[in-house]
Amino acid sequence: MSTTAPTTTTETRRTLHDGWTLRATSGDTPVDVALRSIPATVPGLVHTDLLAAGLIPDPYLDRNEQKVTWIGETDWEYRTTFTWEPDGHDHHDLVFEGLDTVATITLNGRELARTFNQHRTYRLAADDVLVAGTNELVVHFASPVAYADQASLDIGYRPHTYFHPFNAIRKAACNFGWDWGLDAASSGIFKPVTLHAWSGARIESVRPTVTTDGTAGHVEVALALQHAENAAPVTATATLTAPDGAEHTVDAVIDGATGTLILDVDEVELWWPRGYGDAVLYGLSVTIADESGVLATWQKRIGFRTAVVELLPDSDGTSFRVVVNDEPVWVRGANWIPDDAFVTRVTRDRVAARLDQAEFANMNLLRVWGGGYYESDDFYDLCDERGILTWQDFLFACASYAEEEPLRGEVEAEVRDNVTRIMSHPSLVLWNGNNENIWGFEEWGWEKRVQGRTWGLGYYLDLLPRLVAELDPQRSYTPASPWSGDVDRPANEIDHGSVHLWELWNRVDYPHYRDTVPRFVAEFGWQGPATWSTINQSISDSPLTPESPGMIWHQKAQDGNDKLTDGLVAHLPLPDHTEDWHWAMSLNQANAVAFAIEHWRSWSPKNMGSIVWQLNDCWPVTSWAAVDGYGRAKPLLYALKHVYADRLITIQPRGGDLVTAVVNDSSAAWDGDVVLRRLGYDGTELAATTITVSLAPRSTQTVAVPADLAAFTDPASEVLVAMLGDERGFWFPVEQRDSALPAADFRTEVSATDGGYDVAVTATSLVRDLALLVDKVDVDATVDDMMVTLLPGETVTFHVTTTKTLAPEELTSSSVLRTSNQLVTDWS
Repeated sequence: MSTTAPTTTTETRRTLHDGWTLRATSGDTPVDVALRSIPATVPGLVHTDLLAAGLIPDPYLDRNEQKVTWIGETDWEYRTTFTWEPDGHDHHDLVFEGLDTVATITLNGRELARTFNQHRTYRLAADDVLVAGTNELVVHFASPVAYADQASLDIGYRPHTYFHPFNAIRKAACNFGWDWGLDAASSGIFKPVTLHAWSGARIESVRPTVTTDGTAGHVEVALALQHAENAAPVTATATLTAPDGAEHTVDAVIDGATGTLILDVDEVELWWPRGYGDAVLYGLSVTIADESGVLATWQKRIGFRTAVVELLPDSDGTSFRVVVNDEPVWVRGANWIPDDAFVTRVTRDRVAARLDQAEFANMNLLRVWGGGYYESDDFYDLCDERGILTWQDFLFACASYAEEEPLRGEVEAEVRDNVTRIMSHPSLVLWNGNNENIWGFEEWGWEKRVQGRTWGLGYYLDLLPRLVAELDPQRSYTPASPWSGDVDRPANEIDHGSVHLWELWNRVDYPHYRDTVPRFVAEFGWQGPATWSTINQSISDSPLTPESPGMIWHQKAQDGNDKLTDGLVAHLPLPDHTEDWHWAMSLNQANAVAFAIEHWRSWSPKNMGSIVWQLNDCWPVTSWAAVDGYGRAKPLLYALKHVYADRLITIQPRGGDLVTAVVNDSSAAWDGDVVLRRLGYDGTELAATTITVSLAPRSTQTVAVPADLAAFTDPASEVLVAMLGDERGFWFPVEQRDSALPAADFRTEVSATDGGYDVAVTATSLVRDLALLVDKVDVDATVDDMMVTLLPGETVTFHVTTTKTLAPEELTSSSVLRTSNQLVTDWS
């Protein structure tokens, strides 16, 4: 390679995203795809390129998923050319930030590397291969389905869920299908590819470890460098920039592969999770320079805070609580899955929209589930800004994993990559070893099927904690979720650590959530359909029924519809009309999850959090999500908004009696009179009392309901109401299907606003679970509230955001303005 160009010092990064084409090189491909060169987008995936070219139907629609399974069984080749001229730099590396998954990379006909891991970055030296002028870059992808099948034979069978041996390949497990996800194993250059030119030295990694002592901040910057041959020592400079622009700088000469820079600041502003204070971020930059000038720069934002996940023995078992800046945090969380089956379609704006919905629902933590990805920098940056805590699983889910080579080496490489990349984010509070794998080994029959082979325990108890201790020493680590705190104790123990509660959805009804008081619930949930407009946009069945072909195809859970029905009929009538069925199932999902969370919050601080399964969906499907696959909020999201509010009042059974639990998860004291009233459904007051309470910040108080108030004379037509300020809770002594709930009687008033409409609803009877399903009149409309219960004479105003001109009757029709009353009176 000629280097006659003038010497250049500052590094350059050139993206190589243009001019790519794609073609199938093996497999049973359709005639219009075989041997054809197809324009390709990088970053991108085969599925999205074929869809853009009009060569496949949309996999999200109807039963098209089964029409595109051949893609994952096919080998594919990406090809492009780029021009290059000698630029005076010492080194030129091709950097692939993400290849999905089994790839062979050639430059100008010479093989540079073979890759086997979607979850890591590959840096390939290209100096000896680049030529002046035109260069040809080719990336060949082997079928991930065929590779996983063969690898599972080579390494020996290990138990896994679902159909494909996803545990034999380092690729997102859910890409092969899940009980909420479609089977769409793809290939592609799914993250940026760059040509990195550098001289003297380059920054290989920067790991800032942040600690605080009172208001003083300490940053230890661990710097790893790669030097060119015979390069001179470099001066490394770290600069911390406060929110007000004040800077603190330190530098040091580094004459080797590693170095450390220390920044001490006497007064810093702390980073707090949402609801506890401001999420204050500081800029941190690191540069390296030699006599010729700046060689390379690294920049990120950090936050000053302490964070620990405590598992400590106590009189009730073993606690599990998140503590930030010495403040225990009651976790109001949700599990996060990939937001699209084709991950390259998940933009920063889309992540922001989903986090908007999490904030709307008063969430303070998202758990990144281990069957997907190490989440993007956009995700973590936005969580940092918003004060949303994060928990990142390592990518092992619902399977046993071989611990021998080549998988072991791939696991270590990906963990080093991603811990280093993510560890600077203050939102991250926990690294977790796996999702359900220790539990599965213990209780799902894996032990006898493993037959003495390795199954992953060495990763969770040895390799992963060692790497976290080395690379991110201030971060908490748990070996698994669920995790009881002791390898000699069953992983999913109700009194110890974190639990996953799936027995209720699968086999037992949701009132049994009250049978136990878990210390921390890391997974639980209830299914419900996607929003009505999403169903109609993705399924064209005629007639559309709960069991029509498209609806069944978009229900991936085993016996899912049967479980929906079994979980409904004890609480609400089962409608025969599809639209009413849809409303009943959506309502029941919201009620089931709210029921559980109210119970757990009433037991705080014994219980210190819940992480509902799940916030989001990756395609239009019946699932446990609060936000469907097209980004629309289901009634569940509104129920979460209510039960995850800072302040909650709820009536709960205790030992055969009733109590009122007042939960104050705010920074201010909450004092006042709890007004307890027993009312008839017509609003007649049958009994009443007032109880004075005084709650410190972050506390819970439980007061007994007097016996005369709980002495229902006609349980089917009476309700107990507890009110403190603007917050209130209800106790209905019988299920809705067994109640004398009258037909919903209310009047409405619709008025246009700047950006939409206000819909005022005034009840003249008891109205339960009032919801305005605005997506039925405008697929892009949103509403600010749902799941509202009104007593006779009360009014609620819904604020609808829409760009459409809508008639009042559209917003107030019986199919849009829904209540529980409709279901009880129409279908009982």
